Amino acid sequence: MRCERYTAEKKEEWNAFVKQAKNPLFMHNRNYMDYHSDRFADHSLMFYEEDKPVALLPANEKDSVLYSHQGLTYGGLILAVNAKQHTVMDCFEVLKEYMKENGFKKLVYKAIPHVYHLQPAEEDLFALKYNGAVLAEVSASTVVDLKEPIKMPKGRKAQISRAKREGVEVICTDKKEDYVSFLELENEVLESRHNKHAVHTADELYMLHERFPENIKLYAAIYKGKLIAGTVVYIYDKAVHTQYMAADEEARRIGALDLCIAAVMDEYAEDKKWLDFGISTEDGGTYLNEGLISQKEGFGGRTNIYGIWEF
Repeated sequence: MRCERYTAEKKEEWNAFVKQAKNPLFMHNRNYMDYHSDRFADHSLMFYEEDKPVALLPANEKDSVLYSHQGLTYGGLILAVNAKQHTVMDCFEVLKEYMKENGFKKLVYKAIPHVYHLQPAEEDLFALKYNGAVLAEVSASTVVDLKEPIKMPKGRKAQISRAKREGVEVICTDKKEDYVSFLELENEVLESRHNKHAVHTADELYMLHERFPENIKLYAAIYKGKLIAGTVVYIYDKAVHTQYMAADEEARRIGALDLCIAAVMDEYAEDKKWLDFGISTEDGGTYLNEGLISQKEGFGGRTNIYGIWEF
């Protein structure tokens, strides 16, 4: 077993491996990862066993720390379908030596949640614990089983019905102006409630949509000719993730976002297993936004954790 640092010359090999992995995510494709390469010092690693790739680690470096990539929602080892526990144990032995040789003092590791696995792929979690890593952060994400959803409460159903009566229309749109309008709305909500901005600009998000049109989509709730609510979804092999959700005051009053989410659930219920609403925690999992998680649970979701390990 050996590992080597990723270089641009390995792009095709990297992307081909991601596509055939047992825990594949399109955001690990270099055409996605590299859009913000100016913000992060990439230090991704490729693991080989007898010159055959068996694992990848999307990563960046900062202040002598190796991070499983800070620019991605999920990180961790991307594994070949035939990777067994001993394979991943060997990967970690090689990784520790690599870190020592290259002056890294710590690894911060974001594991890929199991709902995104095509086959069981938690060999890395055992290897982390075995090597003395600690679970440093736990965040609560809300996930709906689209095949067997928990029944929605009456209040949520009433809001969905109201939006329909009011004439709200939900569309999946490819128009750049709709992405711009949605991001403006998203940033208004984030600024007023959290004093934050969206990670992506409208230009970046639309560019990524054009690169991955089947994986990144905007569902917009239109009322009286205006976008008043919506969600940008990331679509994976088994799961759909609401990367962004936003609604203005009018939308909240008449249930436009509720209808929008219900439309997404109906759209993917046949082909996907999970709808992941993302986390409702802040400050590394130390604060739970109870109102936000309750809203997500109202669609029939329950908690799945995102874990960050350190060693």
